[in-house]
Amino acid sequence: MFHRYGSSLWYCEKWCWCSINGCNETGAGDEIDRVVMAGVLGIYGLIIAVIISTGINPKAKSYYLFDGYAHLSSGLACGLAGLSAGMAIGIVGDAGVRANAQQPKLFVGMILILIFAEALALYGLIVGIILSSRAGQSRAE
Repeated sequence: MFHRYGSSLWYCEKWCWCSINGCNETGAGDEIDRVVMAGVLGIYGLIIAVIISTGINPKAKSYYLFDGYAHLSSGLACGLAGLSAGMAIGIVGDAGVRANAQQPKLFVGMILILIFAEALALYGLIVGIILSSRAGQSRAE
């Protein structure tokens, strides 16, 4: 859920800026990279959701408190990292579109900054996977 909020901020900023200042058609193809990067954030959330749902056994008589906290913390870690990455992609995308319109040489540098912003969400995904893997280890079986 937080992933979608972060990535939708960029869409809102972009369309508000285009409606006020007007968008030229020459840079329309340059925006697809930010759309793809923002869409990947939702995939990270889906991966964590599938991992958490496979960790829950509906046939079990009890769901331990430690497992619940492990699943909650893994979802929050991935979601909040995705929110921060989406906001970073939105801010860099907004400034990058403006800078790219003035000087097209800045496109490669902007892509590198977007990749580093995407790495925030990837780190959150890794932390979420580690936390959710600890869910079944609270009890001696």
